Amino acid sequence: MKPRGRYWVMFWLLLFSLVTTLIVARQSDAYRTARRLEALRNERGVLAAKHAELTRRVREASGRKILVPRVERALGLREPLDSEWENFSPVPDTTAGAER
Repeated sequence: MKPRGRYWVMFWLLLFSLVTTLIVARQSDAYRTARRLEALRNERGVLAAKHAELTRRVREASGRKILVPRVERALGLREPLDSEWENFSPVPDTTAGAER
């Protein structure tokens, strides 16, 4: 039995519907992926800004202006006065004169 014209029309209509359904599903998935990618990029920017802020705070907290008062309070240490410094002169090299 030879297929008639209406069967061919139904076949091509069904094939067209299947292909367009696949295309729409693929496009919908692409849009979801693009939105997720944009959200991840925004999150990365936020995390980079937070990292920069934390790095700045660590540098600031490890500076001399912050650490010296903390050490003075916590350990009872203090900065030496100028009169308390001792400058040691280098020891003269006595072996250099003996070799001549």
